[in-house]
Amino acid sequence: MVGTANNGRMRHAFSVVNGEQEVGLNSAPPSNAGSEYGGFEFTREDVYALLCERMKYKNKFNYKERCENMMDYIKRLRLCIKWFQELEGSYLFEQEKLQNALDFAESRCAEMDLIVKNKEEELNLIIVELRKSLASLQEKLSKEESEKLAAMDSLAREKEARLTVEKSQASLSEELGKIQGELQNANQRITSVSDMYKLLQEYNSSLQLYNSKLQTDLDTAHENVKRGEKEKAAIVENLSTLGGQYMSLQDQFNSCKASVNDAAKQKDALVKEVASVRAELQQVRGDRDQLQLQVQTLTAEVVNCEELVIKSNELKERCVSQSNQLKTLQDQLDSAQNKLRVSDLSAFEAKTEFEEQKKLICELQNRLEDAELKIVEGETLRKKLHNTILELKGNIRVFCRVRPLLPEDSPGADGKDVSYPTTTESLGRGIDLTQNGQKYSFTFDKVFMPDSTQEDVFVEISQLVQSALDGYKVCIFAYGQTGSGKTYTMMGKPGNPEQKGLIPRSLEQIFQTRQSLQSQGWKYEMQVSMLEIYNETIRDLLSTKDSSRTEYGSNGKQYTIKHDANGNTHVSDLTVVDVCSSREVSFLLDQASHSRSVGKTQMNEQSSRSHFVFTLRISGVNENTEQQVQGVLNLIDLAGSERLSKSGSTGDRLRETQAINKSLSSLSDVIFSLAKKEDHVPFRNSKLTYLLQPCLGGDSKTLMFVNISPDHSSLGESLCSLRFASRVNACEIGIPRRHANMRSFDSRLSLG
Repeated sequence: MVGTANNGRMRHAFSVVNGEQEVGLNSAPPSNAGSEYGGFEFTREDVYALLCERMKYKNKFNYKERCENMMDYIKRLRLCIKWFQELEGSYLFEQEKLQNALDFAESRCAEMDLIVKNKEEELNLIIVELRKSLASLQEKLSKEESEKLAAMDSLAREKEARLTVEKSQASLSEELGKIQGELQNANQRITSVSDMYKLLQEYNSSLQLYNSKLQTDLDTAHENVKRGEKEKAAIVENLSTLGGQYMSLQDQFNSCKASVNDAAKQKDALVKEVASVRAELQQVRGDRDQLQLQVQTLTAEVVNCEELVIKSNELKERCVSQSNQLKTLQDQLDSAQNKLRVSDLSAFEAKTEFEEQKKLICELQNRLEDAELKIVEGETLRKKLHNTILELKGNIRVFCRVRPLLPEDSPGADGKDVSYPTTTESLGRGIDLTQNGQKYSFTFDKVFMPDSTQEDVFVEISQLVQSALDGYKVCIFAYGQTGSGKTYTMMGKPGNPEQKGLIPRSLEQIFQTRQSLQSQGWKYEMQVSMLEIYNETIRDLLSTKDSSRTEYGSNGKQYTIKHDANGNTHVSDLTVVDVCSSREVSFLLDQASHSRSVGKTQMNEQSSRSHFVFTLRISGVNENTEQQVQGVLNLIDLAGSERLSKSGSTGDRLRETQAINKSLSSLSDVIFSLAKKEDHVPFRNSKLTYLLQPCLGGDSKTLMFVNISPDHSSLGESLCSLRFASRVNACEIGIPRRHANMRSFDSRLSLG
């Protein structure tokens, strides 16, 4: 066990004693520069061992040794808290750094999104250009097909001419003798015709090459379009709608391919026809003697052949122009392909950078979440250490709450008379009040600013309320001048769930925790009582009999306060109600609020004219371990102090004000006596102080809320309240003791 006594000496728990260095909680690198205790680091085991440490002494009556051990233990606790504060500062700095990096990464990601959108638009333009070029190629292909049909028509006419030549062969044989002289010329013309057929054959071969080239270009264009579509779909997933257009383009390409195949077939037919023409020409050459009579007809055919030569020249010119156009289109396709490659590279780079930025953002978010978790754990542990120190010191904890400015406050009030220091040591714990140019500084366990909500306040006391179920006596009371917000803090605003006070929220938590502990074998019984001290008279707020008031309280009963040997306080004849749910307690609270004494003064429309005391007595038994615990939760709303010059009280209000101020003055006397550690503490000077004796001088966990108003006209009362709260915070009332394993439990409800 950490810090246990060994032969009268204290054994230190930290590795720094042996000159070593351990890693801190969660391996965080805290900065201990400037610490008055040196560069210490703690592990989680060190911290929890320090919290669970119990003192052992050879002689329990050796108070000097006990004080020295206690001072050393408190010093180590302060050292641990100081280390946690520095660790929290480093975590906050790291969190801010990570947040800045995250913002930069998000801005960079937005820029990358814009670049991707621009690249996407460029790709869309390139695809539109490719589609236009494909349409122009299809139009040119259709023109070529029409020209091929015209050539086929001319060949058909030549066949018809050959048929006419065969018919006139008989008549030409008679005229053979006449034209022998012209045979040589006819042979020359026939040679020219054969040359013409050779040219036609070459033209057909060039057409075949041209068709194959067109088919290759179409295949290349198809592959480029297909590649562009696929790469674009890979870069931008939202372009899936172009799939249908791509399928239509593919269908068009298939149709073009089919038409090219038809053209190839027609070309093969033409080749066959040319071969047949060659055979016929050879036959004509063999029958040259018989064809002499056909010279005139051949002359006409030569004229037709000349026309065909002219047409073939025109076709050649067209082929040249079309080849030039194909080269131009090929250049355009090459440039478009280059653009696609460049855009692909830029898009790939943008996508890679986007993925890297995305990974960096995820990493920064994870680090930010880890830092936030570490901050929450450190803050929770710091609160636990702080509560442990206060419990060991036995001091009364004090929370200060400043209410916001109200419309009915003095004109011109701006709340600047009350300020809050922002230093690391005083942040959330300090408050400064300026009066007549002089500044007064106070430090408490917690300071709630005007914008703090009821939930924020309850979170700070939830662990203290929880300890009542663990067998401790807990007392929370609100102190301050009239109109400073005490009743709002304790009871809240009726009918508004978000503005519920500490009393209803504490009861909800207790009953929820009670329900969750049933699975562990715990069963609890709870009893509630509510009373008020009005003009030094105790009144039962839960009495079901006639509620007429007398000088002795309700129904003429005279209630007395008694303390037993175990430190418990009982109020005779007080109504005690067994409760099983928070709804039952809420009903009783409504009943008590209607019975409580409330009056109107110049300082408050609904001023509480009595001290309200709510008590919840808890008895728990664990059926598994046979352990019994008894806890008490006291929640007190004190009446507000006021000055007669401001309240303007007369008659009954005057007597109420005098009684309130007298009881609060008695409370101040008790606090002064406790602070000076006097032998005699005047608890009996007032019924309020006598009722609070177990909370102020026993083994209870006590917390005081000091409520102040930021109004300029209330600075005097606020300063007095803060000074009184400082004295209360300095009082040592003893270490709280857990009440467990008690066999008997008095059914009468008491304040503990």
